[in-house]
Amino acid sequence: MNILITGCSTGIGYHAAHHLKSLGYRVFVTARRSEDVDQLNADGFKVYQLDITEYSKVDAMFDDIIKLTNGRLDALFNNAAYGQPGAIEDLSVDVLKEQFETNVFAWHYITNKSLSIMRRQGYGRIIQNSSVLGLVAMPFRGAYNASKFALEGLTDTLRLELMGSKIHLSLIEPGPIDTCFRKNALAKFHKNIDVENSRFSKTYQIQIDRLSKDIANQFTLPPAAVTKQLIKALTSKKPKARYYVTFPTYLFGFLKRILSARLLDKLLVKG
Repeated sequence: MNILITGCSTGIGYHAAHHLKSLGYRVFVTARRSEDVDQLNADGFKVYQLDITEYSKVDAMFDDIIKLTNGRLDALFNNAAYGQPGAIEDLSVDVLKEQFETNVFAWHYITNKSLSIMRRQGYGRIIQNSSVLGLVAMPFRGAYNASKFALEGLTDTLRLELMGSKIHLSLIEPGPIDTCFRKNALAKFHKNIDVENSRFSKTYQIQIDRLSKDIANQFTLPPAAVTKQLIKALTSKKPKARYYVTFPTYLFGFLKRILSARLLDKLLVKG
């Protein structure tokens, strides 16, 4: 089976690529940094160095994959993303656009490129790595929340439009996973948020402390937990629309069904 996985430098993408390769999948991977590309090459992958928002390079990648696989792509795992922390009123339009460009628009472009191949061959699997923050919102995560809510809406709609075909879509919704996500989010926070002139300047210290911690909380799982659900989405005869990962996702998925918005807000505001 041929699969394309985006965002394989570290964490979820890196683990998924290696595990699927060990199972006999032919795995095509992407990474942005040259040192990560070198490592993935050394690990035996066909790797493409690109920022997924550079669409001409995405086109070239798909052209190459088509040549190497005789026009066949069995599965796509969209994973390359980042989180932009900060209060909504401290986010410039440009910063919000940047978040959506990577987490939504580039995924939409890659999904449609994959879909054109899958339409021709008559089957395929598209798995989107979403988040518990695609189910519920939490304060100071608005840009990321919005991008994942948008991703979920696009994926749900596409699943309806593909009903009756042999092309299946699934969302994976992890809570805290032991990756570089927090470190990368902290860098984006310092780059794009004017802390000193924000009405949330004191509150932000809590966010900085949270993102600076190297020690995971008690609910954090390793990337293997996501890979486990990815394999289910790839191999099930009737894949689910959503696969939860980590206790917080199960908890908030349940609470969203049974609590009023007001009660749920009281819990989420502490998040």
